[in-house]
Amino acid sequence: MVSTVEVLGVPHAYELTSPAKTPPVLVFVHGWLLSRAYWQPLIQQLSPYYQCLTYDLRGFGDSQTSRQVRVARLSPAAQVAASPSRPSSPATLPLEQGVSTETLNTEISSGRYTPADYAHDLEILLEKLNLSNVWLVGHSLGGSISLWAADQMGDRVKGVICVNSGGGIYLKEEFERFRAAGEQLVRLRPRWLCYLPLLDRMMAWMNVARPLPRSWGRRRLVDWTAADPEAALGALLDSTTEEEVHRLPQVVSRLKQPVYFLTGQQDTVMEPQYVQHLASFHSLFHNNANNVIEIPDCGHLAMLEQTDYVSQIILDILQKHSDSLPTSA
Repeated sequence: MVSTVEVLGVPHAYELTSPAKTPPVLVFVHGWLLSRAYWQPLIQQLSPYYQCLTYDLRGFGDSQTSRQVRVARLSPAAQVAASPSRPSSPATLPLEQGVSTETLNTEISSGRYTPADYAHDLEILLEKLNLSNVWLVGHSLGGSISLWAADQMGDRVKGVICVNSGGGIYLKEEFERFRAAGEQLVRLRPRWLCYLPLLDRMMAWMNVARPLPRSWGRRRLVDWTAADPEAALGALLDSTTEEEVHRLPQVVSRLKQPVYFLTGQQDTVMEPQYVQHLASFHSLFHNNANNVIEIPDCGHLAMLEQTDYVSQIILDILQKHSDSLPTSA
């Protein structure tokens, strides 16, 4: 069941499964332009063993204050019926309604959307839910957020599992291309894209080794078009500066908790070499602990592409770090 809790003035949607007999609680952090929905197949396999928390990051999924963004999930007729009678502020106007990238850039306050800031959101969320013994499982940008959260909450976070998440190397030309492409993804997303025939099929093929079921393509399309424009652009720009990229290895090197990295062998968004690079800054990498696991026949959405494999890896990792944890089925 979906619940909502306010974090720094923004309602955050979350789902918390029934308590399990054995700690820890698994907390899942989604990536850029996604939502908590992508963890559900994995949650179905893990929730018999552990209590699981999924939530939408600020500005994504259902964790938004912008009424306009929520309207994007409705039918075209419902959008007209739900349109506000007064104009929205520029900060909440979708870009396709006349707000330029330059305008958004000036309105986004520096640092509001860094991984560290999202980690602070998570800290408040965990405090409000009274969860004090957790492992974080983060996908892509969610992995960076999870690493920062572990650094900020050493007592509360017992370990981290990063999925399709790495980095720590700043290649100027490549990052400039990536940021430019990301800005285009944010700018060029009119709401009617949700109703364009076959586009959901294209989304089911994007960034994966093999096509996902078409329903997941539809889900990706909805989350892409519904994300708050300020958050979507801010999270992209604030997490990919040279300074921010170089901070991440420092964070990993400071962590005392176990940290594992799952990478898809066919991931073209976060290639395995960059996952290996970031993992190399953690002590487990140099202790023959095999803290990097490459997943065959897998692109950038491991939790959907190889759900069984990822579930088993998570269970094995947790078992390794506590004799009291249940054995996998």
